[in-house]
Amino acid sequence: MNRFPLHALQNDIDKGYLKINVTSKANSKPIKNAKIEIASTGAPNTPIIEATTDSDGLSDSFELPSPPVEYSLEPSDNQPYSEYNLKIISDGFDEVVISGIQILSGEIGIQSVKLTPRTNSSDTPEYNPSVIDAHTLWEYYPPKIAEPEIKPLPEGGEIVLSRVVIPEIVVVHDGAPSDSSATNYYVQYKEYIKNVASSEIYATWPESTIYANVLAIMSFTLNRVYTEWYRGKGYDFTITSSTAFDHKWTKDKTIYENISQIVDSIFANYLSRPDVIQPILTQYCDGKRVTCPNWLSQWGSKALGDQGYSAIEILRNYYGSDIYINESTQISGIPSSWPGYDLEIGATGNKVRQLQEQLNRIAKVYSTIPTLVTDGIYGTNTEAAVKQFQKIFNLPVTGVTDYPTWYKVSQIYVGVSGIGA
Repeated sequence: MNRFPLHALQNDIDKGYLKINVTSKANSKPIKNAKIEIASTGAPNTPIIEATTDSDGLSDSFELPSPPVEYSLEPSDNQPYSEYNLKIISDGFDEVVISGIQILSGEIGIQSVKLTPRTNSSDTPEYNPSVIDAHTLWEYYPPKIAEPEIKPLPEGGEIVLSRVVIPEIVVVHDGAPSDSSATNYYVQYKEYIKNVASSEIYATWPESTIYANVLAIMSFTLNRVYTEWYRGKGYDFTITSSTAFDHKWTKDKTIYENISQIVDSIFANYLSRPDVIQPILTQYCDGKRVTCPNWLSQWGSKALGDQGYSAIEILRNYYGSDIYINESTQISGIPSSWPGYDLEIGATGNKVRQLQEQLNRIAKVYSTIPTLVTDGIYGTNTEAAVKQFQKIFNLPVTGVTDYPTWYKVSQIYVGVSGIGA
């Protein structure tokens, strides 16, 4: 197979982008002035970019060569992404090296890095390089072992959950279920979905295709949560990273900004059939190397998106006309639920006051967010604080507290205030 030569990046004409977010693993606080080095995987000791993080632990958006976008739009013998090494160095923390960051043409990759504090500043920094696994549409992984899409429930219908709940955390077993040596990782639900989508489809695909695939990933995951599938078998995790059993979750995976924003906008959704309470176990395959009748085909969904199909039309094409998009009304790990409407200039009341209080707590950690008077009035100062928050956390910068912004504020507030610990 004639694969794309990774060492020949200087000949590429397309560009992708990388933004880096550095925080402390101990307390989620941003780390300023962390040193960033980016190098091609072909020349890992020769940095092509050197920079530092700002007071919010963020980098600039770095432009990096990538293969032509066409390589990711059709199955090809040409690798559709370029690969880079990232090194992060900061006083008092262990050095982090991540190899194999995948850059796609025209897309913004977001690399979150959590640094581990050294207990003794005189200690030699610990060096544990991390290698990002290849994308599932490029490298071969075991195909999904077929399962019934609706799981039988215990006699009497008794299960742990009485309704579909969006979990705060999923426990990901990084291997096959029977691999007792594999590590369990505790991952925020939304971040898990973003990781899987970024590992299994290309961010260059049509928006409706990405929506359809994200919905399939979320419904499958919530079926595992709702039915307590693995815990019912005596395991101590929610889901695995094995493609033969579940989805490909990749440690330290770069998340693409457009995928992240789509997940933020629909994270409480899942797929249902009439008279079935549990989310549907929406299985899928790539559709090229492996075919799967009555399951979603990833490359096929891309072709339908090119033809103008909506997300639900794509899903019904594969799973049948009776499938529909449902929404959980219960989201765990948040202080208060979405008010049901956008908060913007002129809004007043307790929901605005709560937003202001949470932003003020976040501003103690992210100092570029202005401190607000908690008067319950959504004025220009609140709008400015929301805009800065959206900028930091890769949301569309509108100044309006919409559904994705509300829940992102709640997520970060929980993290920095420690109320979820």
